[in-house]
Amino acid sequence: MDPKRELTSVDLAALVGEFGAYEGAKVDKAYLYGDDLVRLKMRDFDRGRIELILEVGEIKRAHTVAPERVPDAPGRPPQFAMMLRNRLSGADFAGVEQYEFDRILEFTFEREDGTTRIIVELFGQGNVAVTDGEYEVIDCLETVRLKSRTVVPGSRYEFPESRTNPLTVSREAFDHEMDDSDTDVVRTLATQLNFGGLYAEEVCTRAGVEKGLDIADADEAVYDRVYEAIERLALDIRNGNFEPRLYRERDDADDGDGEASEGQVVDVTPFPLEEHADLDGERYETFLEALDDYFFQLELGEDEEPEPTEQRPDFDSEIAKYERIIEQQQGAIEGFEQEADALREQAELLYAEYGLVDEILSTIQEARAQDRPWDEIRERFEAGAEQGIEAAEAVVDVDGSEGTVTVDLDGERIDLVVEQGVEQNADRLYTEAKRVEEKKEGALAAIEDTREDLEDAKRRRDEWEATEREDTGKDGEDEEGDTEQRDWLAEPSIPIRENEPWFDRFRWFHTSDGYLVIGGRNADQNEELVKKYLEPGDKVLHTQAHGGPVTVLKATDPSEASSSDIELPDSSIEEAAQFAVSYSSVWKDGRYAGDVYAVDADQVTKTPESGEYLEKGGFAIRGDRTYYRDTPVGAAVGIQCEPYTRVIGGPPSAIEDRVETMIELEPGRYAQADTAKRLYRRFREQFEDESFVRKIASPDRIQHFMPPGGSRIKGD
Repeated sequence: MDPKRELTSVDLAALVGEFGAYEGAKVDKAYLYGDDLVRLKMRDFDRGRIELILEVGEIKRAHTVAPERVPDAPGRPPQFAMMLRNRLSGADFAGVEQYEFDRILEFTFEREDGTTRIIVELFGQGNVAVTDGEYEVIDCLETVRLKSRTVVPGSRYEFPESRTNPLTVSREAFDHEMDDSDTDVVRTLATQLNFGGLYAEEVCTRAGVEKGLDIADADEAVYDRVYEAIERLALDIRNGNFEPRLYRERDDADDGDGEASEGQVVDVTPFPLEEHADLDGERYETFLEALDDYFFQLELGEDEEPEPTEQRPDFDSEIAKYERIIEQQQGAIEGFEQEADALREQAELLYAEYGLVDEILSTIQEARAQDRPWDEIRERFEAGAEQGIEAAEAVVDVDGSEGTVTVDLDGERIDLVVEQGVEQNADRLYTEAKRVEEKKEGALAAIEDTREDLEDAKRRRDEWEATEREDTGKDGEDEEGDTEQRDWLAEPSIPIRENEPWFDRFRWFHTSDGYLVIGGRNADQNEELVKKYLEPGDKVLHTQAHGGPVTVLKATDPSEASSSDIELPDSSIEEAAQFAVSYSSVWKDGRYAGDVYAVDADQVTKTPESGEYLEKGGFAIRGDRTYYRDTPVGAAVGIQCEPYTRVIGGPPSAIEDRVETMIELEPGRYAQADTAKRLYRRFREQFEDESFVRKIASPDRIQHFMPPGGSRIKGD
């Protein structure tokens, strides 16, 4: 019996009641893993921390999990997760409903600024759609464009067409569905009544009706027994009469201690099933607890680690981990510095606008002394702003629940405590800045500890490799002198070796000859490339079409001495030209070729001629240009496993020898985000270690290397 991987409609009907116990819980944070697993971290006054998992990939489930079982948070939250955090942070969980008898759950969250709904589709390809209170789609994991329904950002969410709900079906409607069938009883219950295979069989068994009985041979007595069995099932669900069971295959084999070993988990249900009489059933207090255990044990059974083939410690992963921690700590230090500076600037602004701030605070303090309501105070400021009163115009918001007023001073929004004066508010900000500085000092100490750990890991790696060379007398080569090739696609576990180069924030690739090509993503980056990174010997390429990136083919790395004597290969220039045209408006317009010109670095200037004007990101060209007419577009995204594990992209000819696998793209009608998700799923199918793809090649990361505008996978 194959293990259950998707929740049934009956499961969801049972879950709705149990989820009700968590109403009122507040959302702390949201996470997205890959493109199919959403995690909501919540807290409840009585129960403490609550973790809600919504998965819509190969496994389709929605349930709470024990905090110790949640996966580690992803390093960089994608756009979908950030959107959820913005909408749900501090929101109250208001309840969940099942749509009809479909495999759709609708979670509702309430906050002062509005309602947010998370609609989880646990059928087909699966989907999670986030809407506002009026069901307008804010974002979704998958866009749906069918004749019957549409689910795209900006549109109203459309549920699938309603089907018969067997838990509420009238006797008349039941008879009609049965009479309308031309097959046997169990298939009619599974399809016409929408029970699905397992529960259709269970209803037949409980009713004492032969499953294979032809509908034409079923009389009124058969209909009576089947309908009564359905009513009893529906009554148990409505009343919450559950006795959850986790089912395992029976395994009478001895585990070596004289006891029978536990079999593989195969199902979990809200109540005992007669259809599972031949399985071992374990009873649980709640269905949510049973689901948590079931999917946890299912994952353990499927992800058992293979026996290690070598004893070498995974130094690379350890080193990469410390490098990643250092990067995060450096980011935190920069954040503390910026936060402290901002707080001090706010305090100085209060003194710079002392009279204005004092007038605002005094006005509110006097009104409160007269017992004027906060709402009235807010309305008086709004009226004053309409009249052009400077102090009133500076007030952004008045929050009576917190006793604060938010003011706008020179574009800077500052929260003030109403009961305090100007000096006290400024002192509070200075004190907070000092506290942040102390956190920075702690982070500086922590980063030194991490650097020591990193150096220790590198030292142990070097010692191991030196000993290994002494033992084998080899330098990592086989008897023929060739480095051993690994089939990364078939590796059950791939160590992560990260390296974020200085040019990663730009568009970039390395040519097949090894030269770096970088391009701007916007006008600011175009400006930066020309001013900061353009050096003698480099080539600059640009499309004739408007809206293309500044593309620089580097003759040397910025850390190396520049040289105008290096002759760049024609093959590298042609690949850079294809890159320039592919990441321009040519691709976005759906065209397959465009003209590109190339010039030397000394022909590019930011100084316009008299009477000329250069926009931000623009530049002037002096002298002749070399044209590459009708340069074909071409882009591919691939996954590199050596020397680092990462996503890369660029012209197919440039990356094909650098990646373990790649997928070529061409202009098409699918949105960039949708195509990125398609690529992510293809990559997961190709690698034995799916978790590796999830860690290094999220849809957001893939999208980082894709041309702007619509795309499709070449050949599809």
